[in-house]
Amino acid sequence: MIIVEVVPAEISYCVVNNDGRVYLMSCLAAIERMRVPGIESETIVLDNASSDGSVEAVRERFPEVELIELERKDGKAANDTNLMKRARGRYCLLLNEDTELRAGSVEALYRAMEDDPAAGAAGAQLFDSHEQPYACAWRFPGVGTALIAAVFLHGRFTVESQGQLTRRVDWAQSSALMVRREAAEKIGWMDPQFYIYYDECDFCRRLADVGWHTLYVPSAEAVHHNQLSTDLSSGLPRITEFHRNRDLYMRKHHCRPAAFAVRLLTAWTYGLRTIASVVLPGAPTRIYAAHTRQALFPYRGESIKDRAT
Repeated sequence: MIIVEVVPAEISYCVVNNDGRVYLMSCLAAIERMRVPGIESETIVLDNASSDGSVEAVRERFPEVELIELERKDGKAANDTNLMKRARGRYCLLLNEDTELRAGSVEALYRAMEDDPAAGAAGAQLFDSHEQPYACAWRFPGVGTALIAAVFLHGRFTVESQGQLTRRVDWAQSSALMVRREAAEKIGWMDPQFYIYYDECDFCRRLADVGWHTLYVPSAEAVHHNQLSTDLSSGLPRITEFHRNRDLYMRKHHCRPAAFAVRLLTAWTYGLRTIASVVLPGAPTRIYAAHTRQALFPYRGESIKDRAT
């Protein structure tokens, strides 16, 4: 009998793909360029029931990549959990298919985690398609942060992805998030109730509840193309999903009165934006109005999860 030795990996690159073949090819090419010399790694792609030829493209161009093929679409938290359970690495670098790692990013995240044994996760600084950095780490949501947003001081007192030094934050976006697999396993992975949005927020909160913390590592950079549409015909289910999961987070980690207060404060914030947008040329009035409505009534309308199931 031939015994095949399974070589343990240090870093597992874990990519979720949703009909993003072109982006996925760029993501995997960036991973190949950014592998850290001397550190064993693997790449796993979970294809979320795509119909654009993504699976065939991976097999043709990146035959060494391990593929998980879903026949039916699932949510982001469930997909990331699936990947982390399959991974052999001590660290799992969670990536979207439309994320491209920049030079030095993987090593920066890895060194930050190695230097801080109590860190359960570490997030990179994200850049949009126009090479502009954007907020990617925040304080945990609550009535206090909703009040701050209601007086339009969110960027000053809630956004934590600031400064040039690695720092502790409450939570970071999972478009490029390195996770200590041991910590994820101990808290029961990600909560599949969060189909899209607030999945990583809930995850970092549960890490914090048992003594792990999250890092923001500004020297680690990644471009997140963010292929979400702002057109209401496709964007409204996303808006519904966003507010529904915010409410789920609040009810899970706070209480129903606090969740209701956040709904009111959020609706107030978007309502003011809606009114102001009427007199501002090119402002997305219909988008703000949709946010206002869904913040108040998050369980009305069709969400992405509803469409998928």
